[in-house]
Amino acid sequence: MAYAANDMSPEAVAERTKPVGSVYTAADLEGIVDTAAAGSSSEPAEPRSGDAVFTAACSACHATGAAGAPIKGDAAAWESRIAKGRDTLLNHALNGFNAMPPRGACGNCSDEEIANAVDYMIDAI
Repeated sequence: MAYAANDMSPEAVAERTKPVGSVYTAADLEGIVDTAAAGSSSEPAEPRSGDAVFTAACSACHATGAAGAPIKGDAAAWESRIAKGRDTLLNHALNGFNAMPPRGACGNCSDEEIANAVDYMIDAI
């Protein structure tokens, strides 16, 4: 039933101020399948490749040299970094180093995906 905006009857006020949604308790939801637990996730099934992560996240700096980042494929720029070892490079990529933010600012990259990107850049030398 529709009520006029100026109708102050209890029914009219209740209709105008009723909740938009509903609140359910855990008991109300028993037996309902949790779609997130059932496997409908937006996460990829497998980690992204180093090339994919580089293109999506790392290339902003490592393809342009922004903020002093060594450019992928520039052997001279990478020589001293690679000499420190892959573990050090991976640590810097995960935790940040100098102007590079942790995870290269790739908040949705897993540790494995960061490692894939590090290996991809090392292999380009």
